[in-house]
Amino acid sequence: MAQEKTVTGVKTYDNPAGGWGALRATAQAVATQMHAVEASKTLLRTNQPDGFDCPGCAWPDKKHSSTFQFCENGAKAVTWEATKKRVPPEFFAAHSVTELLEWSDYALENEGRLTHPMRYNAAADKYESVAWGAAFAEIGAQLRALDPNTVEFYTSGRTSNEAAFLYQIFAREYGSSNFPDCSNMCHEASSVGLPQSIGFGKGTVPLEGFDHCELIIAIGHNPGTNHPRMMGTLHDVSRRGVPIIVMNPLRERALERFADPQDPLEMATMGATPIASTYLQVSVGGDAAALKGIMKALLEMEAAAGGVLDRAFIAAHTMGFDELAADLAATSWESITAGSGLTQAALESVAKAYAASNATIVTYGMGVTQHVHGTENVQQIANLLLLRGNFGKPGAGICPLRGHSNVQGNRTVGITERPSAEMLDGIERTFGFRPSAARGHDAVAAMQAIRAGSSKALICVGGNLAVAMSDPEQCAAAMRGLSLSVHLATKLNRSHLLVGKTSLLFPVLGRTESDVQASGQQAVTVEDSMSMVHASRGNLPPASEHLRSEPAIVAGMAKATLPATRVDWDGLVADYDRIRDAIESVYPEFANYNAGIRVPGGFELPIPPNRLVWKTTTGKAMFKLFKGLNEDGPGYGADVLKLTTLRSHDQYNTTIYGLDDRYRGIFGRRDVVFVNAKDLAARGLEHGSVIDVEAAFTDGRRRILKGFTAVAYNLPQGSAAAYYPEANCLVPLDYADAQSGTPGYKSVPVRIAAS
Repeated sequence: MAQEKTVTGVKTYDNPAGGWGALRATAQAVATQMHAVEASKTLLRTNQPDGFDCPGCAWPDKKHSSTFQFCENGAKAVTWEATKKRVPPEFFAAHSVTELLEWSDYALENEGRLTHPMRYNAAADKYESVAWGAAFAEIGAQLRALDPNTVEFYTSGRTSNEAAFLYQIFAREYGSSNFPDCSNMCHEASSVGLPQSIGFGKGTVPLEGFDHCELIIAIGHNPGTNHPRMMGTLHDVSRRGVPIIVMNPLRERALERFADPQDPLEMATMGATPIASTYLQVSVGGDAAALKGIMKALLEMEAAAGGVLDRAFIAAHTMGFDELAADLAATSWESITAGSGLTQAALESVAKAYAASNATIVTYGMGVTQHVHGTENVQQIANLLLLRGNFGKPGAGICPLRGHSNVQGNRTVGITERPSAEMLDGIERTFGFRPSAARGHDAVAAMQAIRAGSSKALICVGGNLAVAMSDPEQCAAAMRGLSLSVHLATKLNRSHLLVGKTSLLFPVLGRTESDVQASGQQAVTVEDSMSMVHASRGNLPPASEHLRSEPAIVAGMAKATLPATRVDWDGLVADYDRIRDAIESVYPEFANYNAGIRVPGGFELPIPPNRLVWKTTTGKAMFKLFKGLNEDGPGYGADVLKLTTLRSHDQYNTTIYGLDDRYRGIFGRRDVVFVNAKDLAARGLEHGSVIDVEAAFTDGRRRILKGFTAVAYNLPQGSAAAYYPEANCLVPLDYADAQSGTPGYKSVPVRIAAS
């Protein structure tokens, strides 16, 4: 970090990621949220075969558990959910909604767990307790009076397979295809782009693949914060001498060096392991140009000496190679280096390392997907892997890094606005009704419909939709215009306070808590980033006797809404094995579902590309073109910077655990913007200047962050960064990938000036 003067809350942090700093932070989280003895027992059950799945990241569990299988951020997620703090009806009696809207997001969630079903009283401007039966009856009456196409069914990635499946069955029997989902805001570009390229919308690399790879190329992600259990894997890969090439605008500490808290020697000696063998700071918005540069270098190496491309694989398994080669040949090195911010020599060095590897994994995160051409970005990664046949063999493949613990599973069991004929056939076969085949709303389309007044009701299973979305000011105003809003949540957040005509807030069981139904204690299931499905069993007493499980609440709403339902809701909720039997009936890939989850570690869903089976329209893997180099549309002038949003180390998605971001040297604040020192100087600014950040869009609306502090930071010239969700106000609702609907959070054109 380049610093020219002392700035409050900004200082250099030189320690490695992980290590004693992570253990201290874990201890602090435990001390502020839970009783120590209870916390230790709970944390030791995290990600264990007989325990519960961490509510945090979706990195898979090791088959052979070690002493503990949680990380610092996972511990924060667990203690945040299993907190001793409570938000009973008396809290709402003491605080109006108008008052609570003045609280910070951190303060709202830090109050603790919701304990009672609540209904908003507009006359008092307060939430008041309501009986479950009365709440369900009111929802049913209102939904029956609405056109199903005007109702939005939102789902968060923390939702289990069982709850998500019942939820989509409820919505589809009701008549809606509107499924805005948190995946729309993160990896929808993967879900849309990869099926076109390889016939499969998920990653292809099992955890064991990292034991066999000869090279990792990591693009656009920060695992130390967003999928921290991955660091143990990268630590092991680095220690066996495998090169790890990182392409990311910021030098993230966890990708530089990491101290594994489970390594006694490293902890005892205060040591650390280098992670990246090569670290290339690509410009914000320069991913497509960099990927095309690597591929162009490969083709030039092939032309010069041969033996670089896997010609046999390309001939047998792909289509579109000649078109890709022609596009790369027509793209100049000058435009590639200008677009990527990287030199030709740097990109050629990546190509040489890639050509020398017989088994390469490319990992990527939302730095790749959250662009207005995010789908094409993902497809360029697939192109790169196809050129050397890096599918269908150990240690090779594509690895999208899903953030939330079951965002992938929700999609697999039917949370999608694009229903397939196979899924509709399965629902009809299982439940005796055929849902609509119409395409519904994703997250952006749903919010646009709510803003326009054409959607009247919103039901949210988890999440903080208005805060997570782009253009939150417009989203907040839109949600206040709803006829009905229903939120299922463990904790209070800002979206719950954007009350409409009728607003209900339901407290749900968390992952850590025991879920007892008519047949006894239940397990739910989740799918990790590598298509492994496993059971999760909480054991803590519920935070309140008034809590219900998400499947039970979904069933309660469904029964109240659908008097002629074809679904045995009570029977399904009584025994979650029956829900899993129904999932298996609709989706045959879940063969032997209940038996599979009773095996420690669970079971793997089929991954066709690993068998060299390509379920594309052509039956081949497809090289997909991206014309040009700019992944975020037109330029906006020489004075414009490209800003990426990012998460601090003290947050998970929209949940703020605290106000520190220690690896980046930020403490006790979030009102900062990271800018290259030369870019600051060119505008008459310096480290510590108080600035305004204004979006450079030309749609006639001002979008501005006022009074933030500039932090001189090591990132490419022309690039900037600020925290999510604070910087979401700079992103228009329609600044999104046309194919996937994913908002362009990761490359926003902005101008900065003294405040």
